Amino acid sequence: MFYVKNVPSWERAFRIVMGVGLLAAALLHFGSTPMGWLAGGAGAMAMMSGLMGFCPACALVGRRI
Repeated sequence: MFYVKNVPSWERAFRIVMGVGLLAAALLHFGSTPMGWLAGGAGAMAMMSGLMGFCPACALVGRRI
């Protein structure tokens, strides 16, 4: 997969931490409710963009490091 990293390292770390927090909240607090699924999906997407260093939404608006 060819992509240009468009998320700086400090923001990558922040996205990973927030993604883990959202996943934990989805599992421990919300459970299997619509809010739990929403928080889990948001956490998974934040964590993946932090791990890969690429954010599709940032790429759409032309953000570069």
